[in-house]
Amino acid sequence: MNKMLILGLLLASSLAQAAPAQLFKSASCGCCADYVTYLNANGIRPQVENRDDMDAIKRRYGSDGAASCHTLVISGYSVEGHVPVAAIRKLLKEKPAIRGIAVPGMPADSPGMGRHTPGTLPVMAIARDGAIKDWGKF
Repeated sequence: MNKMLILGLLLASSLAQAAPAQLFKSASCGCCADYVTYLNANGIRPQVENRDDMDAIKRRYGSDGAASCHTLVISGYSVEGHVPVAAIRKLLKEKPAIRGIAVPGMPADSPGMGRHTPGTLPVMAIARDGAIKDWGKF
């Protein structure tokens, strides 16, 4: 059983590592830098681009209806805000027919913002038509 768990974790890690990622953020945002550190520590190494036009980035990638401070684009999906890596790995593994996932706003208990307790943070799905719905707690 332990071998299966380890194999599953390695597969999830390789899915996240293999996916090219780009994170758009404001140069002056400290929590965005903390989130990048969190991603790197968890095997997702995005190319980081500082932008002054974050509203335009969010509109371009369809995450403006669930906006936060930074936008990650990975494997064609938009990941808006302080989304836990577990949710990103689920997204990459399941490949749902959605535009992306988001943690709107800047919750104090989210990765990059403060102490995060796994399984407690609501993550939203962004449908292709822009509708926002619950996607689970991570």
